[in-house]
Amino acid sequence: MSGSRVAALATLRTVAVLALSYVVLVASVARAPQLRMATGRIAATAWPYLPGSTIPLRVNGFEAPYHAVLLGPGRLLPGGVYQIPAAAVAGSALLVAGNTSGLAATNLRIGKPPPADHSLLAVVSYDDGIVFHDAGDFAVLGVLATGGAPSDADIDRNGRLATTDTDGSTLTLATLSPWNVARVDGVLLGDEVAIDEQSGAIFVTNRDADGKGALTRVARDGRVTRVVTGETAEGLVIDVRRQIVYVANVNDGTVAAVDADSMRILRRFHVVDRVFSLALSADGTRLYGISNQSAGSPFAAPGAAVAVALNGRVPRLVARSADLTFPIGAALDQNTQTLFVTDEERNLVDVLDARTLQTKRAPLLTCRTPWKPELDEATHRLYVPCAGSNQVDAFDTRTLRRIPRAPFATGSYPLAVAVWHPAESAGRLPSLARRSGRKR
Repeated sequence: MSGSRVAALATLRTVAVLALSYVVLVASVARAPQLRMATGRIAATAWPYLPGSTIPLRVNGFEAPYHAVLLGPGRLLPGGVYQIPAAAVAGSALLVAGNTSGLAATNLRIGKPPPADHSLLAVVSYDDGIVFHDAGDFAVLGVLATGGAPSDADIDRNGRLATTDTDGSTLTLATLSPWNVARVDGVLLGDEVAIDEQSGAIFVTNRDADGKGALTRVARDGRVTRVVTGETAEGLVIDVRRQIVYVANVNDGTVAAVDADSMRILRRFHVVDRVFSLALSADGTRLYGISNQSAGSPFAAPGAAVAVALNGRVPRLVARSADLTFPIGAALDQNTQTLFVTDEERNLVDVLDARTLQTKRAPLLTCRTPWKPELDEATHRLYVPCAGSNQVDAFDTRTLRRIPRAPFATGSYPLAVAVWHPAESAGRLPSLARRSGRKR
């Protein structure tokens, strides 16, 4: 008998023993409440995981370290991480973990890759990964677990998705057709991400890189470069036509303009205190900044939205909204000249005139803790992920009425939404200012 078959049978026996022990333990606990061993639970979503997922093994009910075994496709990596091959077919995998304190087991479903010929929503769930929804009925198609804590995602016209790890140093890349998942190291504490449609480069803001905020560029060939932009870099927009990347530096209130090719700082200018989110007009002449402050917070100052004209010799402030309670994200609708601003304290979306930043109409009431809104120009929809209620809300930007079936359930602690339409790959939906509608 071959060595590989012997190893496979040994693993199978180990799994069988642990699984049987798990069943016996559950029955024993039911009969003998004084038993000190625990039955644990392996944290996982009920939705199918997509091929290429990397799932940290987290057990609730007893403490690590524990021994884990796998029956099914993929492998267990050092540190207790389950990795599903990108070429895996739909099926399932049994994970069992145990130690002298207890046992836990779960059967994970493995789904098919999302269909690239359908409109999709990629919802960024801080706890679960990227949750793919059908853009028509909002049904969940599967979850791409990234092995980290994603905070943002972007999809380009070629169906290439990039997502951050806000607590780590890895950028996850997925292509829709053919389905594939890869990872790029050296992208520290990524907050926002945007793909430049012209060069194919991926830009990520780094909240902290060696004590400073920074911007990282991942070129098409995988080369990684980084430049310091200020204190705590978060917000990000790209002027594709001029090849300028604008970065919001929260803790010094500045915006850095960076040459997208050379990564050279072109200028740095003050916008507003605690500028978290940015939005850019389609012609690249007006930049919007959101001050993530509240009079009732430790900052003891009201938040606001501001507009900066970029078409002069120096950037200049041309409009400021009235005081906002606790604004965080922004989306710009060029067609209606409306700036939508989410308010994380009041659970609403302020509706402002993009020219004057005066209130246009009553705010839209939404779900709990709205975060980074996303404007889908193709369908005239505004998507609002709500971190506090694990939902995504959706509004028609022409009528400002809620879309049927919204808000809909998604992964745990959603922070952002990226939209994919098959027509984008044919260039039917041009965009001069990539990510002109975003956010924190």
